[in-house]
Amino acid sequence: MGSAQPLSDGWSGGLIEAPSPNFDARTAPPDMVVVHYTGMQNGEAALARLRDPVAKVSAHYVIERDGRVFRLVAEERRAWHAGVSFWKGDRDINARSLGVELVNPGEEHGYVPFTAIQIDALLSLLDQMRARWTIADGDIVGHSDVAPARKIDPGPLFAWKRLAEAGHGLWVEPASAPGPPLSQGEEGPGVFIVQGGLTRLGYDCASSGVFDPATGVIVEAFQRHWRPERVDGVMDGESRARLMALLRLHAG
Repeated sequence: MGSAQPLSDGWSGGLIEAPSPNFDARTAPPDMVVVHYTGMQNGEAALARLRDPVAKVSAHYVIERDGRVFRLVAEERRAWHAGVSFWKGDRDINARSLGVELVNPGEEHGYVPFTAIQIDALLSLLDQMRARWTIADGDIVGHSDVAPARKIDPGPLFAWKRLAEAGHGLWVEPASAPGPPLSQGEEGPGVFIVQGGLTRLGYDCASSGVFDPATGVIVEAFQRHWRPERVDGVMDGESRARLMALLRLHAG
């Protein structure tokens, strides 16, 4: 795990309390982290929405582009950030996760790279959350991982590799695997194996042996996280190699 870096109480304003009314009780300790981007024009608008009782959405933390960290919901409470979602057989991701929103306008308002200081703040936050709770590397995921049919955040510009290098999450860069690319409309054992691998990793990917549109959407989500250089829904040799390497790492 990465070295602990306490959140500053100086230059950034430290951990800023900004309570949201949008939460309820947990039934078990959290064992996941779900990373989002806010997808709104600025942080002020995002905070207003996440604290609006009419909106019925929230997160545990919001990280501004200047590194300020806002706490909206206590970690012991269930925030409402994941929506309809799935990971490793569970459909109530809010009940088992901590939600962190990074301020970024997203694709709708002009997607931009996350700032270095935002990622530094997130790494510090992950250090602290994982000191309090048992969270496996394979359960630090994006909103698009748990809701691939609905969400694309935090998107291909997010620093998954940097997180993993700091000890938070999984990352691999194996050599490309042999075999033809698999895409929509194809059928057979190769498709069945890919679907089974995506399911083992955590996705809701039925092993039918048919590369249907739903499989393509899940492949895109996988690529946004683990092969962001090309997100096209085609399971080519590089994507397949990364999936197999992640499964070996995950099993270890």
